[in-house]
Amino acid sequence: MMKVVFLLLLVNVFIVASTINIAVAANVSYAIDTLKKEFSKFHPHVKVNITLGSSGKLTAQIKNGAPFDVFMSANMKYPQALYDAEMTITKPKVYAQGSLAIFSKKERDFSHVINMLKSKEIKRIAVANPKTAPYGIATKEALKNAKVYDELESKFIYGESISQTVSYTLTAVDVGLIAKSSLYSSKMKKYKKGLNWSEIDSKLYSPIDQGIVLLSKAKNSSDAKAFYDFILSQDAKKIFISFGYLVK
Repeated sequence: MMKVVFLLLLVNVFIVASTINIAVAANVSYAIDTLKKEFSKFHPHVKVNITLGSSGKLTAQIKNGAPFDVFMSANMKYPQALYDAEMTITKPKVYAQGSLAIFSKKERDFSHVINMLKSKEIKRIAVANPKTAPYGIATKEALKNAKVYDELESKFIYGESISQTVSYTLTAVDVGLIAKSSLYSSKMKKYKKGLNWSEIDSKLYSPIDQGIVLLSKAKNSSDAKAFYDFILSQDAKKIFISFGYLVK
């Protein structure tokens, strides 16, 4: 009997020790805890380690051997690059679509949306760096299509990721162009649409398809595959919608 108990304890320790490492684009930081909790309902034995960062920097880390099992990017470019380099098990798939918003912690007149940025009252604008963050690319595209980019460029303060851009908007600038999903975080929910923020017309920028891949390191990991499948599931889609994303 004692041998049976000992073996069961060993099995239990082995199960609890299961760990997967997920590289996650910064804009998903607001939803990832809820996603983890929902995943854990079905896989309580799996410890999920999350590393947040800009998609570009996470991709560079993966190419340099970082031990990630799954990569959730803020666009399709970076997971496609990893797939092309034969560093993934799966082709990139869209797990959610992001959208842009203009935000200010101070109440402002948002009736003119982008044109409000030209106001003399707006001296500094936080934007994500288009060299490292897909939301930065979308921001640049939207402002160019609205024909205000050149006029506003001198006001820009760049965040390396969308979460850093949100932080700058809350602490150091007048207005920020951020991911709409960030407005659904617990610390941002107090801010009101029309008073503190407004959506940017989605026709001004290409759809922000956010892609996921199962990385080569996870070749023999059923738990990593389970997390990957979960992110593409209907349960996860409901969570993404609740955080301001669009889903296909």
